[in-house]
Amino acid sequence: MRAGLSGIGAEPLTTPGDPRAEALDRLPVREAVPALLRALDDRGVAVLCAPPGTGKTTLVPLVLAGLVGGGPVRRVLVAEPRRIAARAAARRMAWLLGERPGGKVGFTVRGERQAGRGTVVEVVTTGVLLQRLQRDQELAGVDVVVLDECHERHLDADTAAAFLLDVRAALRPDLRLIAASATTDAEGWARLLGDGGTDGGEGATDGGGGSEGPAPVVSAPGVSHPVEVVWTPPERPVRPPHGMRVDPALLDHVAAVVRRALREREGDVLCFLPGVGEIARVAGKLGGLAEAEVLRVHGRAPGAVQEAVLAGADGGRRRVVLATSVAESSLTVPGVRIVVDCGLAREPRMDHARGLSALTTVRASRAAARQRAGRAGREAPGVVYRCWPEAEDARLPRFPSPEIAGADLTAFALQTACWGDPDASGLALLDPPPTGAMTAARETLTAIGAVDAAGRATERGTRMARLGLHPRLARALIDGAKEVGARRAAEVVALLSEEPPREYGDDLAAAWRTARHGGDPYAARWRQEARRLEQALTGTGDARPDGARGAQRAARGDDAVAGLLAALAFPERVARRRGERAYLMSAGTGAELSEGSRLGGAPWLAVAVADRPVTAASARVRLAAVTDEDTARAAAAALASEGAEVRWADGDVVARRVARLGAIELVSRPLAKPDPELVRQALLEGLRREGTGLLRWSAQATAVRQRMAFLHRELGGAWPDVSDGALLDRADDWLGVELARARGRADLGRVDAGGALARLMPWATGEAARFEELAPERIEVPSGSRVRVDYGADRPVLAVKLQELFGWQEAPRIAGGRVPLLVHLLSPAGRPAAVTADLASFWKDGYRSVRAELRGRYPKHPWPEDPSTAEPTRRTNTRRSAPPPLSPPSARHGTRGR
Repeated sequence: MRAGLSGIGAEPLTTPGDPRAEALDRLPVREAVPALLRALDDRGVAVLCAPPGTGKTTLVPLVLAGLVGGGPVRRVLVAEPRRIAARAAARRMAWLLGERPGGKVGFTVRGERQAGRGTVVEVVTTGVLLQRLQRDQELAGVDVVVLDECHERHLDADTAAAFLLDVRAALRPDLRLIAASATTDAEGWARLLGDGGTDGGEGATDGGGGSEGPAPVVSAPGVSHPVEVVWTPPERPVRPPHGMRVDPALLDHVAAVVRRALREREGDVLCFLPGVGEIARVAGKLGGLAEAEVLRVHGRAPGAVQEAVLAGADGGRRRVVLATSVAESSLTVPGVRIVVDCGLAREPRMDHARGLSALTTVRASRAAARQRAGRAGREAPGVVYRCWPEAEDARLPRFPSPEIAGADLTAFALQTACWGDPDASGLALLDPPPTGAMTAARETLTAIGAVDAAGRATERGTRMARLGLHPRLARALIDGAKEVGARRAAEVVALLSEEPPREYGDDLAAAWRTARHGGDPYAARWRQEARRLEQALTGTGDARPDGARGAQRAARGDDAVAGLLAALAFPERVARRRGERAYLMSAGTGAELSEGSRLGGAPWLAVAVADRPVTAASARVRLAAVTDEDTARAAAAALASEGAEVRWADGDVVARRVARLGAIELVSRPLAKPDPELVRQALLEGLRREGTGLLRWSAQATAVRQRMAFLHRELGGAWPDVSDGALLDRADDWLGVELARARGRADLGRVDAGGALARLMPWATGEAARFEELAPERIEVPSGSRVRVDYGADRPVLAVKLQELFGWQEAPRIAGGRVPLLVHLLSPAGRPAAVTADLASFWKDGYRSVRAELRGRYPKHPWPEDPSTAEPTRRTNTRRSAPPPLSPPSARHGTRGR
C-alpha cells in the first residue's frame, strides 16, 4: 500500500437510485471509516469495535479495497471463524456491488473456492489463512488483512494474528492488519497489536509510524433500539449440562417459551441453542406450528437454507430461526424482533489423561448473552426471553473462555513447529498455551512423525499441515492411502473430519456406506471433502501404493478399511472387548457401546468418537469401526511395550513378563527371577494397600508399638510416629532387611514386626535406653504383683483388683512423671468396679459405695473400713497385721525388676 488511506471514505458512497449504494450509506460503521483509515496510515494496525449489523464485515473491506468511496484498488483478505460466515459475508459484499461471488469479491473455505484473478476482496476462514501463511509467509500481493470476530477467541484466529504480527515485524511492515470485534472489550487486542507489530524502524516507511503503546481502537456506533428483557426460568430445576448432554426438560421449556413469545410479540423469533442435536429436538417440539416456519441455522445446514434465512422472510408468514452461536455476531438474520436464549454454549475441551477431545456444554457468558439479546433490536425495538433466573445472571462468566486454554493443541503445535517456533514462546498471543497441553501435543506429533525430538517440523509434518486436517487425520490419510488407496482413505478421513449425523449410527463402515448412497446435505459435503483430500494426496505423491500392499487393497472390505483408518487416526483409542458391551481403550479409559449397537461382540474396535459424562466410569462410544489385533498393533505401534511387571495384585506379589498395547494386556507369562528391587516396590505397594497387618504382630509387638505411640504423643522429639502412614513412609528404615529377603505375602507374614520396630527407637540419642523407664510395660503394686499397663487407649490404664491397692494414696506417673495412670479398680472377679486417677479421693468418697455393693457378693475378700491403712493382698481374708502405708510410686518405682 504505497499511498495513504486517510482520504478514502470522505465522499458519499451513494449513487442516486441505486438501492445497494444507499444500503451502504446507511451502515453505521460509515462514520468510523475515516478514523480507521487514519489509524492504519499512522500505525499500520488498528482494532475496530462495531456491534453486529453495523457493516464492519461488509463496508470496511470494500472501502479498503477501493471498490467503494474512491481510491486505488488494493487486495484485502478478510478472515472469518466459520465457513458459513465466510460465504455469507462474500455474498453480501458481492450483492452490494451488483455481482455474484467470484468477481471482485470472492471466498475460499475448505473444499470450496469462488474467486478469480480479478478478486480483490477475498473472504477466507482462519484455517485457510493459516495454510496460506505456511505456504507464503509474505502473503505476496495482499495489502490488508481483516481478522473478523476476533472477540470469539477461536484458536485459529489467535494463531493467525500471532503469525501476521510476526510477518509485519520481520517481512512486511507495509501489511495493514485490523482486528475487528463485535464487543467493546478491545484493550487486550490493542495491546497485542501495539506490542507485537512492526517497530517502525528501517524498512517501515510504507507501513506507518512506530508502534509505541497500544494500537488505535476505533469504535463505530450501533443501532440502538431498546430490547426488553423477560426472565423465563423453568418452573422446576433442571440438571446442569455436562459433556454434550443437555437436560431434555430445559429443551422442552425452550420450545414452550418460543410458543409463548409468538403469542405475546410481533416479528420473527431467533432462538439460540448450543448444538445441532438440541436444534433438532426443539424443532421437533415446534413441528405443529401453524403461524410460523421453523428454520435451522448451523455449520452443517444446507447452503440453500442458510441463504433463505439470511435473505429474510418471503411473504407474510413469520419465522422461527433455531441457531447455534454462529448467529451471535457472524451472521445477521433480518426480521428478528424476538430472541429466545437458552443460556448455553459449546466449547472445545481436551481430556489429556484419557485422550478424549470433544465439545462440552457450558453456561454462555454475559458477553454472549448481550450479543444474543442485541439481535432483537437490530431493526426496531425488541425483546429477549432468557431461560434462566435473573439472580443467576451476575454469576455467569464475563467472557467466553479462549479456545487455547482448554482445547486439543495438537494442530496448533504443528502450526507453530512449521512456523519455526515449536514452543510458541516467541509468538504474540493474548493467552499462552498451557504447558501440559503443549507437552501432550508434542508427544502426539512425535509419535506420528510430524516433529523431531527437538519439536521441529519434519518434511512429513509439513505435508500434514498443508492438508487442512487435524494432524491425526493427516497421518491416517497419508499412511492409510499406502494401504488402501487414495480414494478409500480420503472417503473415510472425510467421514472422520466431520462427524456423520447421529442417524447414520455408531458403525463407521455402515456410515461410510450410507454416505456413498445418501442424498442428504451431509453426504453432499462428504463427497466434496473426499474429492478434495484425494486430489491433495495425488498432488503430494502420498497416494502411491507401498509395494505389494497395493495388490492387497481389493481384499480389504469396508469394515477392515474403516478400522485401519480410525486406528491410524486415534491409536490411543483402539479398544479390546472386556464385557458384553464394555471395552478397554489403549489409553486406559473404559468405553461402552450403546444398547443394541451392531458393533457389540467385536473383539477389537477402533473408536473414532467418544465422550465421557462427568459422572460416568466409562466413555460412551459414538462412532467406531471393527478392527483386529494385528491392525491395532500396527496402528498403535508407538504404544506397544514389553517387559517385566512386578506388582501387588489379588493380595500377593505377581511377577510376569507382559506385552501391552498401552493399557491393554496382550500376552503374559510368569517371571521366574524377578528383579529384587521391583519385588520390594511391589511389597511396599501391598503394605500401602492392605496396611501393616500383613506383618506378624504378636501381643508383645503390639504392646511395644502402643508404648512408642504413647511416647511420641506425650514427649515427641526423638520418639517417632508409628502410625501406619508414618511406618510406610519409613519402611526402608525399619523393614529394609526383611523387604530385601521377602518374595511375597507369606514372607511378610513371617516378619516379627516388634523386632523390626525396635530399629526406629532413638538409639543415637540414648533415649531408647529409657524406654522401660518412660513407658514401663508393668507397674509393681502394693500387693507385690507386677501389673501390665494398657497403652491402647488415649490414656494409659492400670487395671488391678481393688484389694491389691490398699495403702496407695496416689496413682503412679509415667513419661518422666508427666502422665498419671488411669486406674481401673476391679472386683475380686476381675470386673470393673470403679475408674479413678485420684486414689486418695476414691478411698475417701467412692470406696464406701463400692464396699457396700460388693462385700456381700464377695464375703471371703477383705473389705476394711479404712482401706488407706489396710494390708494389700492378692488373696482372700488374711490374718496378717497391716504393714505401714507405702509411699506413692514414682516412675523409677515402676521400672523395678527390668
